Amino acid sequence: MSKRESFSCMVLDENLRLTLREVCVVCGVEETHVVKMVEEGIAEPVDPAAGGWEFSGIAVARIRTARRLQRDLHVNLAGAALALDLLDEIGRLGKLHE
Repeated sequence: MSKRESFSCMVLDENLRLTLREVCVVCGVEETHVVKMVEEGIAEPVDPAAGGWEFSGIAVARIRTARRLQRDLHVNLAGAALALDLLDEIGRLGKLHE
């Protein structure tokens, strides 16, 4: 007998909006951890003054990447923020040479 596995995915782009609670579910983190990531500059809510926080798909991708850096490489939040900024810069430089 073979096991059936199911996978789900979500397309993350700048037009997607997720609430703080949805981000926590998608990324598997507590709200306090997302707040710390926002404080560290890893992700920013779309309109923080609007009441409840909403995040773009790009911010969700950054939170997921930061979480993987923490889990897999034991990087602290400051290190994850720096790594993400460097990865963004590499991406920008790569686009300049296309």
